[in-house]
Amino acid sequence: MTTRLQANDDRLAVAMIRGLAMDAPLAAKSGHQGTAMALAPLGHVLYSRVMKHDPLKPLWSDRDRFILSNGHSSILQYALLFLNGYGVELDDLRAFRQWGSSTPGHPERGHTPGVEVTTGPLGQGFANAVGMAMAERHLRTRFGADYCDHHTFVIVGDGCLMEGISHEAASLAGHQQLERLICVFDDNKVTIDGSTDLSCSDDVAQRFAAYGWNVVQLGDVADDLDTLEQALLAAKAHTGSPTLLILRTHIGTPSPDLTDKPEAHGNPFTAAHVTATKKVMGIPDEPFYVDAQVVENIRTHARQRGSAARATHEAATRSAGDEWRNMWAQPPSDQWQSTAPLFDPATSVATRVAVQKAIDASLTDVPGLIVGAADLTGNTGTKLSNAKAMSAAQPDGRQVYYGIREHAMGALAVGMALHGGILPVVGTFFVFADYMRPALRLAALSRAKAIFVFSHDSVGVGEDGPTHQPVEQLASLRVIPGLRVVRPADANETARAWRQACDHDGPTALILSRQNTPIVSDGSAIERGAAIVRHTDGSPRVTIIATGTEVAVAVAAADALGEQNIGARVVSMPCPELFAMQDPTWRAHILPVGVPTISIEAGSTFGWSTFADDAVGIDRFGASAPGNVALNRLGISVDNLVNRTKDLLDALGA
Repeated sequence: MTTRLQANDDRLAVAMIRGLAMDAPLAAKSGHQGTAMALAPLGHVLYSRVMKHDPLKPLWSDRDRFILSNGHSSILQYALLFLNGYGVELDDLRAFRQWGSSTPGHPERGHTPGVEVTTGPLGQGFANAVGMAMAERHLRTRFGADYCDHHTFVIVGDGCLMEGISHEAASLAGHQQLERLICVFDDNKVTIDGSTDLSCSDDVAQRFAAYGWNVVQLGDVADDLDTLEQALLAAKAHTGSPTLLILRTHIGTPSPDLTDKPEAHGNPFTAAHVTATKKVMGIPDEPFYVDAQVVENIRTHARQRGSAARATHEAATRSAGDEWRNMWAQPPSDQWQSTAPLFDPATSVATRVAVQKAIDASLTDVPGLIVGAADLTGNTGTKLSNAKAMSAAQPDGRQVYYGIREHAMGALAVGMALHGGILPVVGTFFVFADYMRPALRLAALSRAKAIFVFSHDSVGVGEDGPTHQPVEQLASLRVIPGLRVVRPADANETARAWRQACDHDGPTALILSRQNTPIVSDGSAIERGAAIVRHTDGSPRVTIIATGTEVAVAVAAADALGEQNIGARVVSMPCPELFAMQDPTWRAHILPVGVPTISIEAGSTFGWSTFADDAVGIDRFGASAPGNVALNRLGISVDNLVNRTKDLLDALGA
């Protein structure tokens, strides 16, 4: 480990970060400089003295993780990445918030080197950090500190802690005693609307103490580099619980005009404000000023520190076994020793039951598999048969009990996935996907490889009534770019869908049934998003498209239509998105041009006009009744489908 930077380098580093934090929003006429200015000393201490990181290999597996949960202050992270040599250069900072730049308004994983997670929606990054800390501890416990031995650092602001997700995530982190998680609360007492007194009087210290955290009140030391370093190192040394460092900061410091003012939050400083502040800091009044020699000193320092730590880790893991390598590589399912479960065609199986059997079968082949649910493990099929629970006493457990915390559970899964080495699977009822929507959206945006299992997928839920009967959720998830949404027809499609989700390089949502459903397919529809499950003698007069449990309804309706000399082809389309990606010739083979089509799905008909001339669905809320009654009364029945199909053919003269 090299010695620390010279005092003058430290002083200029902080001043340059503050200068860049003003210059970039001024040039963009958009951005948040105040928080970045206040946190410049903390950021510099983290990167230059405390964190284990290597700019030459940003995704090295045993690096410390840094998350800026209050992602609106992204210019702080970009300035730090610039100073430390992550490939972000002055031209990138000049292009802050501009089209195609590597410095977008909020940090994006996969877009800017050195950014661990996509942040911005407040509180999500904090929950991601909890997931990352769980992943680190799990891997360290299973393989030892030579393989995994790092910390997770996260900065949060008032907004992160006001959002409800922070309560759920902090509670679970305290319960799990995640001692490698270090959170710094930027206590600047300012929101966009004004003082935090307008809306909040929480005692943050008591709140986190009640969760079981180690809480340290640092006071007004935000500009004291040595004190910040000592506090962070003490937090790293602490055992038995996560640590919250409460740091009193002054937004916009050292501006002579706007320090501690709400205006410093989201309104770019004027040129006059920037000039006055740079005069206080003693740096030249020129846009994007940096001292080239100091920048080189910081980069050399970062490279030396990082390469030394990485070399030690790589030497220790050079002879790593297959299990460790497979944790990170996640071999595709065609290399698994296990096979997909086979289901007797004469049986009727709920797809939530089938997924549990598929997950169990692959437990050995997917060593990074971590499975859990929000108090619904047995209900959703996300309960491993022979796995111990993850806990403070058993960090290597592969079954996670998240409690009734869907908001946090989704974001923790994203954090675990982006940490690496873990394939997280989380489950809840489909209607509660609404609680997880921000996490689902960010999973898609960051291509986090996580699997979201949603069961009880229709009004077939039954007596619980419309509050628990998802009707609009399928349509709402399908419009999220990059989220693969799969609703398998039966147990065979479910087993194949599970393996496909494990192979997919982004997030997958599996939409599963509560009720039993007949085996009607060979599962092949999963591969390309759709397949024919019932052919006709000769050319079909109509094609019926269905998903989920409605495929069985469609097959029965086709039989009834056949008795009336109406040849009906049935297509199972578990993933319309994937089907739409196929070549036109193959799509025309499945859905012949000129043949009328009708779809059936126990949910909103929104979107089905893409493939169908008519759509049978549920464009209203459900009702409290036994599941089969609710489905029939709302038109998800053989009789209604037959009648609607005949009406369509009559209307088209087909």
